[in-house]
Amino acid sequence: MSGLSVSMCKATVPIAHSSHNHPFSSIKCSFFNNKNNPLLLFRVHQSQGFKPPGGNGKAMVVRMSYEATDGYNAVQVGYRRVRDRKLSKPEMGHLQKAGAIPMRHLQEFRLLSVDGFEPNQRLVFDDIFKEGDFVDVSGTTIGKGFQGGIKRHHFKRGQMTHGSKSHRALGSIGAGTTPGRVYKGKKMPGRMGGTNRKIRKLKIVKIDKDLNVVMIKGAVPGKPGNLLRLAPAKIVGKNIPKN
Repeated sequence: MSGLSVSMCKATVPIAHSSHNHPFSSIKCSFFNNKNNPLLLFRVHQSQGFKPPGGNGKAMVVRMSYEATDGYNAVQVGYRRVRDRKLSKPEMGHLQKAGAIPMRHLQEFRLLSVDGFEPNQRLVFDDIFKEGDFVDVSGTTIGKGFQGGIKRHHFKRGQMTHGSKSHRALGSIGAGTTPGRVYKGKKMPGRMGGTNRKIRKLKIVKIDKDLNVVMIKGAVPGKPGNLLRLAPAKIVGKNIPKN
């Protein structure tokens, strides 16, 4: 990899994609990815690479839900094996009842059909995505803490000279007598970041099976070590009806 900067991640885990109970939703899968030391590849279409490890980084089906017994079809997937003492007793009881090993992350995804899945089945990335596929990447953004209006909402500041006493202050937040209150949703200083965000329609540039690296064109949310969710991109006219 001389001349290129490749970002290696700790984990790439395939999981089932949620269909949101839409009759026209395609039954495909998505996967989790652990973002670690992201370095942009400006020479390779501004891509980011993710490296899935072996061992405890694999994803597996924990349990199944069926419409006949549960009222809906779904697959619950576990990711990242941990020690027993790292989980609470309710979590351990849930996994033991399903006959699964201790897993750190659990998530259930509703599907139109659960055919092709079985408990304790390991999910393989190559069976889910191919090069050139578009994916939606979601994750928790970097937390910035309590920030002012300029950084949080891109407000303009006041004059710094000529006797102005309003530099970075927020300013008026509403009228006095009418309505006599602050409207809900008013853009004001507050906690910034640390929320779930989705970046849509990012392209998988390359899947290197030898290095076990997946390169995705574009930026993804979160800090190094953050858990990401990749799902097939929702494209109108392709896997979502136009009307």
